[in-house]
Amino acid sequence: MITVLVADDQPMQRLGLQMLLQGTDGLEGVGEAANGSEAVRMAAHLRPDVVLMDIRMPGMDGLEATRRIVASGGRSRVLIVTTFDLDEYAYDGLRAGASGFLLKDARPEELVAGIRAVASGEAVVAPTLTRRLLDAYAHQVLAPETDATTDPRLAGLSDREREVLILIGQGLSNTEITEKLVLTESTVKKHVGRVLAKIGARDRIQAVIIAYDTGLVKARS
Repeated sequence: MITVLVADDQPMQRLGLQMLLQGTDGLEGVGEAANGSEAVRMAAHLRPDVVLMDIRMPGMDGLEATRRIVASGGRSRVLIVTTFDLDEYAYDGLRAGASGFLLKDARPEELVAGIRAVASGEAVVAPTLTRRLLDAYAHQVLAPETDATTDPRLAGLSDREREVLILIGQGLSNTEITEKLVLTESTVKKHVGRVLAKIGARDRIQAVIIAYDTGLVKARS
């Protein structure tokens, strides 16, 4: 059973999400939070698998709440819900540690699939879409913070693993990386798994963020 905490300041939105959870096998709504402070407190107490987090809430917003929940080191993964496809706050959310984001008007089946994907450790946003979305705000939001030659997160990577991280950052799927590097898919999966572990990324989206942050991948002009 996947447990879900709903954090949204709109009562009707929370009600709708809870009804969806109640009507879906394998999902269970374990609580509701109307602002970021409540979300942080309830996540620490309830330890849900997934926190469905709105961005714009009174007091502590969803971005700060996401940072605190992720920084706590608990089991909960955060799935950001946003109103706009290219909402810059969604990128801040990813950088804060969210495992992905969906639109508030996503179809019920898309939302359910997203929750299950995040709970299993996957990224909700597809790699190719990740690249397109990140590029839209990369210059403002994802300017390199460190030098790729000295960043400690990259120090343990082999030359091949660094190459794989660059391709992940460029939005390539495993299949595309397989073709690019002329490797078997199982080998690529092993490389990707080792890269995520070594750089401390929970999922593919976080790997893309790190690739940008370190300057390993540059935003396209």
